[in-house]
Amino acid sequence: MIQSFFIEHSYLIGLISFVFGLIGMPVVVRIAKVKGFVVRPNKRMSHTGSIPNIGGVNICFSFILTYLLFEYNQLNQSQFFMIGLFAIMIVGLIDDVLVLTPTAKLLGETLAGIALIGFADLRITHLHGLFGITEIGVIPSYLISLFILIAIINAVNLIDGIDGLASGLGILYCLFFAIYFGLAGETSWSILGICMIGALAVFFIYNVFGHKEKIFMGDSGSLLLGYLLTAFVFHLCEINAYGEVSEGLHMSAAPAVAICVLTVPIFDTIRVSLTRIKKHRSPFLPDKNHIHHLLLRTGLNHIQTTCVLLSVSVLFIGLAILGRNWNMWVLLITDFGLATALTLILWRVINKKMANGEIVNE
Repeated sequence: MIQSFFIEHSYLIGLISFVFGLIGMPVVVRIAKVKGFVVRPNKRMSHTGSIPNIGGVNICFSFILTYLLFEYNQLNQSQFFMIGLFAIMIVGLIDDVLVLTPTAKLLGETLAGIALIGFADLRITHLHGLFGITEIGVIPSYLISLFILIAIINAVNLIDGIDGLASGLGILYCLFFAIYFGLAGETSWSILGICMIGALAVFFIYNVFGHKEKIFMGDSGSLLLGYLLTAFVFHLCEINAYGEVSEGLHMSAAPAVAICVLTVPIFDTIRVSLTRIKKHRSPFLPDKNHIHHLLLRTGLNHIQTTCVLLSVSVLFIGLAILGRNWNMWVLLITDFGLATALTLILWRVINKKMANGEIVNE
């Protein structure tokens, strides 16, 4: 069968997702301009002109269409998984067009989470010995899983601040999970990652190298990406909790590995939130204190900043692979210690440039 051929050569599935994205993106850009679904220049932007901000719509449809062609109903309760995926994209799209309040946005994320956690039954059921806890009850499982889902979704949403960063990180993260699931024999999950890589690659090209056709991911894309990455994290933790992978691929510190892989958005969200709280400001109010903003202040442009953060993410993924069977606390402390050290070095560079008058304090 043709389908079997593509599954055996799964990289071709990513190519098909890429082609679907190429076909759909000009249509999405044109509709966004006609309907006024654009971001206009403001004090938090370094771009000029009105730029479409619903790139996530094309990412979603090229991803889902490719999935339906090759892997429909291969995952457990996949219809609910896809309902949640589509729902989170709609929540993001509404936020892009109308601007939701934080409460309304949180409610939308929760409803999408119910589809994933409650109906698709994809959730954390085992803590791998963290705090001495292994298997957990149903109610704690639902609550912990929902908290993780909302945390990852919003961390990815907040890191989407410059050209190519969220999509570049998304491609890197999906590649990690796709390779791991492929080696572990989890073909359907591997193909999910490959489908998203193809969809994100098209957006990356338009976002980074587009001129008249430039487009932003918007919340429709970043929330969607965060949702999918959360599903990957849940499945990674679950198959390693119950011995579903070979000894050579087993990760006894799977939760810490997941955090390590996603260090850039997770650590940045924690750091920025604590900074805002320390200054007696709401952690939900936007500012220009994210890691990409700090790198831009050193004189790097968008592409250079994205490349730096992608390189740093490769470093943390390497740490995750190296420490996959370490004590969980050792890996977490090493991870956050390294992230803290790199941030302090960055601030030292910024302060030195400020002292030399190369940049001004904002």
